[in-house]
Amino acid sequence: MLDRSPRRSAAEPTAAGGSAAGVRWDLSHLYASPDDPALEADLDGMLEDARRFAADYRGRVAELDAAALAEAVDRLETLQEPAGRAGSYAGLLFAADTADPRHGALLQHIQERGTEIHNELLFFELEWVAVEEERAQALLADPALAARRHYLGNARRYRPHVLSEVEERLLAESAVTGSSAFSRLFDQVMADARFRLGEGDAEREVGEEEVLALLYDPDRDTRKAAAQSLTAGLKTHSRTLAFIFNTLVHDKATQDRLRDYPSPLASRNLDNEIETASVESLLSSCVARYPLVARYYRLKARLLDLPQLEDHDRYAPLPGSETRMDFAAARDLVLAAYADFSPRMAEIAKRFFDERWIDAELRPGKRGGAFSASTVPSVHPYVLLNYTDNLRDVMTVAHELGHGVHQHLAAARGLFEQNTPLTTAETASVFGEMLVFRRLMREEKDPKTRLALLCGKLEDAFATVFRQVAMTRFEEALHAARRSEGELAMERIGELWMDANRPMFGDSVQLSDDYAWWWLYIPHFVHSPFYCYAYAYGELLVLALLHRYDEEGEAFVPRYLELLAAGGSDTPQALLSRMGIDVSDPGFWDGGLSLLEGMVAEAEALAG
Repeated sequence: MLDRSPRRSAAEPTAAGGSAAGVRWDLSHLYASPDDPALEADLDGMLEDARRFAADYRGRVAELDAAALAEAVDRLETLQEPAGRAGSYAGLLFAADTADPRHGALLQHIQERGTEIHNELLFFELEWVAVEEERAQALLADPALAARRHYLGNARRYRPHVLSEVEERLLAESAVTGSSAFSRLFDQVMADARFRLGEGDAEREVGEEEVLALLYDPDRDTRKAAAQSLTAGLKTHSRTLAFIFNTLVHDKATQDRLRDYPSPLASRNLDNEIETASVESLLSSCVARYPLVARYYRLKARLLDLPQLEDHDRYAPLPGSETRMDFAAARDLVLAAYADFSPRMAEIAKRFFDERWIDAELRPGKRGGAFSASTVPSVHPYVLLNYTDNLRDVMTVAHELGHGVHQHLAAARGLFEQNTPLTTAETASVFGEMLVFRRLMREEKDPKTRLALLCGKLEDAFATVFRQVAMTRFEEALHAARRSEGELAMERIGELWMDANRPMFGDSVQLSDDYAWWWLYIPHFVHSPFYCYAYAYGELLVLALLHRYDEEGEAFVPRYLELLAAGGSDTPQALLSRMGIDVSDPGFWDGGLSLLEGMVAEAEALAG
């Protein structure tokens, strides 16, 4: 499941449902209902299959020849799909309505059953990674294992970090009432949170999505009130949220210690199939360009005729950006932009609307943000949005549909290889945004609106690159402090948050004391520690791909679609090398950052 929460939509107070009212996904493609007997039957059947698999292979993995090992992996992939199907259904049902206690209960039940099945199959990976290195390499070189070479080779990278089967079983079972439970609690707290706006008879309560959306309002007093409301609402739940953070950060420290990871970031880098040195190169390159962020925001202050930007002014719309677009128009625009590039991409994206693979309306209890969930190869992806009619919402539609197209194309790779590491997960999503942005810029003739569009895109890019890097630096500091200082007070975490964010803005934005509380609502810190740098990786990678498209024209398109269809069948470096891109080059990131600098210069010229 790919989460799209860093970028928020702008909206005026919206009636229930908004312009996307009635746009709800049809989860019956997975199961008919939470009470569907097929759901429990699938889990029961899978448990029986898992036990048969264990009876056939336990203690024998090291003896298998290449053909038998390939057959075992094929069988393992087939028998695991029902658990993925059930888990996807429960997760999507809960995201669509976190307030229904049946949905939370089902999610917990599926996690418990999934852990039971996982533990029956755990032996296979442990026995495989324990195979002596010389024999393992001989097996991987055998043509009979060609289709499974990356999957099995990737598993062996974890060899220094796996524990005994008894220990692995214990950790998997305890996670259901540990880290997974705290993650679910975070979602429930934020879904139930209400933020007060207005006074007297005009006072009303709104959810997280709507109060965040008001930070994009053209009226400065409205933005300031929304920022104060967000802070007040977060403070109401701060003790619970801070406890969740402290618990999960300590849980990760425990996991890292038990698995002998040298740093808090190491396990994420291993999952992302990227070297730690490359990640540090990315982060350092972006931090070195922080002055570009300050340069832009000083320009924005002039455009808004403000002597000093406050934190609630960062997303203020510029004159010319007042355009609003209902959901139907957004759908048409995104599909047209996709079709300009590739009719095949547009055809796949259209199915999300026509076949109800998308949930976009606003409603109480629905999880905030946006994401695309790949589910399982035999079904299709699902997209969740909270659509509130601003042009930024259009970009979010383009982004999530990019994920959906990517996941749909890669489904042919099978359950084990359909999903990419996070480092390349944003390839189609950010590319889709850029296609829509370029179409809007081509069609718009008014210089003021063109400037607003360009600035909006720059702010999106800054949110995807520099803000994500700042959040990664915050996470590094947070995990280091938790390990050295023990449980952290809210004020201490707030200090770390401000220390990570201030360098990005320099003197261009005045961060208020209230801003020190805003780490509390970021879901990535809870669900996927150190996820954030992948956004920066993806944005800069897409800028390189767009540059290649501009050079090659139509010849680029089929190779790009092949890249998407490859899913996670090889390392990101190997897949991208086929596109002529060398991400191991230390100077690679500077190319994308220079393109962003060129966009800032273009905005300055348009402003002049």
